[in-house]
Amino acid sequence: MRKGRFITFEGIDGCGKSTQIGIAQKFLNDMGYETMIVREPGGTVVGEKIRTILLDKKNDSMVSMTELLLYEAARAQIVEEKIIPALEAGTMVICDRFYDSTAAYQGYARGLGTELVETLNDIAAKDCSPDITFLLDLTPRQALERRKARGEDEDRLEAMGTSFQEKVRDGYLLWAKSHPRIRTIDASVSVEQIGDEVISCLSAIL
Repeated sequence: MRKGRFITFEGIDGCGKSTQIGIAQKFLNDMGYETMIVREPGGTVVGEKIRTILLDKKNDSMVSMTELLLYEAARAQIVEEKIIPALEAGTMVICDRFYDSTAAYQGYARGLGTELVETLNDIAAKDCSPDITFLLDLTPRQALERRKARGEDEDRLEAMGTSFQEKVRDGYLLWAKSHPRIRTIDASVSVEQIGDEVISCLSAIL
């Protein structure tokens, strides 16, 4: 039986997920909760190997279906190995990306369709659905400027360019409309403003 809460953060690369995950963790720890941060793809020995394959720019010949199945494989591993045991133990699990990313990137931007993605998500996640999801919404141009300012190297998906990221963003926003657990937040405002909204939403579900 799940005793902990499952909290996920979504958005295109450069939207500020890492910063807000840290703010959320500090708030929960200050409230006396045990927390665990994981990321997708990755978070396990198997998952990190899959992550390396997925994000390596040398793998530019990877077809969309291979990409989708690799993400689902990494998800199945982390759900069974890390997320479910932690939730059953009462830990608050904060995940940097989960299956909403697959809907936006592979379902919408890659054109594989959300019906297929939802079916595979259900298989890989074993009914492990987030209690709340924060979608940090930012334009691809703003996100790119932030990544450049931080001197970050592009991974395989970031190298697809802003037109691809626009499709991802559109997919996220469309997906969020039919999933009430997703809280869409304007990520162009200050870190403090975003953090206040995240904390307010977390307070409401605790």
